[in-house]
Amino acid sequence: MSLLLSFHIKNLGVTIMQEKIIEIANRIKELRDVSDVTPDEIAAAMDISVETYLKYENAEADIPASILLEIANYFKVDMSLLLTGENPRMNVFTVTRDGKGVFVERRSQYKYQALAEKFIGKKVEPFIVTAEPKEGEPTLHSHPGQEFNYILEGSLKIYVHGNEVILNPGDSIYFDSNHPHAMKALDGKPAKFLAIIM
Repeated sequence: MSLLLSFHIKNLGVTIMQEKIIEIANRIKELRDVSDVTPDEIAAAMDISVETYLKYENAEADIPASILLEIANYFKVDMSLLLTGENPRMNVFTVTRDGKGVFVERRSQYKYQALAEKFIGKKVEPFIVTAEPKEGEPTLHSHPGQEFNYILEGSLKIYVHGNEVILNPGDSIYFDSNHPHAMKALDGKPAKFLAIIM
């Protein structure tokens, strides 16, 4: 494959991801408008600044999966409505084929794929997350609930509540996600893990 073609394909991938972010942001804005909720009200409910919320709603910043989940809970809708524009229809089972999960978030550190966006009334939100290797310390985030991570590939350092834990394939961690936490891929290689947010 030529360098120019490779560059074009990578740029096409970025453009598609940007389009998805815009679609999700538009759905959030529409839901907020029809619910007659101000940006100030939803920002306060999410415990973020109005400026940060408006960056998400205007597709000027990638929306963390935890914020998407909080927004869905706030409006009492399934997160798949925000991700796909459709309400989930499956109530007995749903299958997600390898690599076909719906894109959720693309920040410089993490790439998320939703694994059960078509299932009605989920008790948990399962994702496959890829943490890309980055220099420096990761930004800590928190969200309501609990989280379970099971390492599939690579090594991952988990920062949670002032602790640092290194996990390798087959290792897992369960924690209270109300406490600030972050993940960092080690050894200059991506780390892939199953994340279940409850």
